[in-house]
Order: sequence, then structure tokens, then C-alpha cells
Amino acid sequence: MPMISVKTNTPISEDDELELKELLGKAIEILPGKTENWLMLNFEANQRLWFRGDNSKPLAYVEVSALGSISPADAEKLTAEICDILKIVRGIDGSGVYVKYEETDKWGYNSTNF
Repeated sequence: MPMISVKTNTPISEDDELELKELLGKAIEILPGKTENWLMLNFEANQRLWFRGDNSKPLAYVEVSALGSISPADAEKLTAEICDILKIVRGIDGSGVYVKYEETDKWGYNSTNF
């Protein structure tokens, strides 16, 4: 039950969104037991993001939420992959990307909880 939400101060075209969907769908498999089959994605373009007092460079804030725990090693790998994806698709350098991880033991879906 993973969810990846991407906020960026850049525009995201329909083609970019489809490419991000595809690449993040593959990247989520870095986390054991997670697949695109259960992945929900959210993209928010043209956000008013500032970093180090500056908003003139491409930036992204990414939240990765998952049922269960995420090991530090897997989080490290996924962060690197997310940064690579954002660089390739949106030209956002990793130095302008924050990735936040949320772990939970409760996740609701289809009127019930896992």
C-alpha cells in the first residue's frame, strides 16, 4: 500500500506525468513487497516551493508513505532512484529534492484496514 506524492515548482506535462508514473512504478519495487499494483501517485505541479531562501531553481518535495517499516538501506536506495527520476524527467537536481518517509501499521482500503 504505498503512496508517493510529488510536489514541484516546475510544470508537469501529461507526457512527463506518464513517464513519472512508469518510472516511480518500477522504483517502488525497491521496497520489499511493494509493487505498482498497489501504488497510488499524486503530482502537484507549479507549487510555491522555496529552498535556502530561493525559489528560482527547480525543486521537489516527495512523500513516500507505506504500510509497514522501511529499512534505512531501502530508503537510501529509493531516495537515490527518486532523485535520478526527477533529474531525468523534470531536470531537478538531487540537491533540490527532499524525500520524506512515512511508515504506518494501519492502512485502509475498500472499506477495511490491512
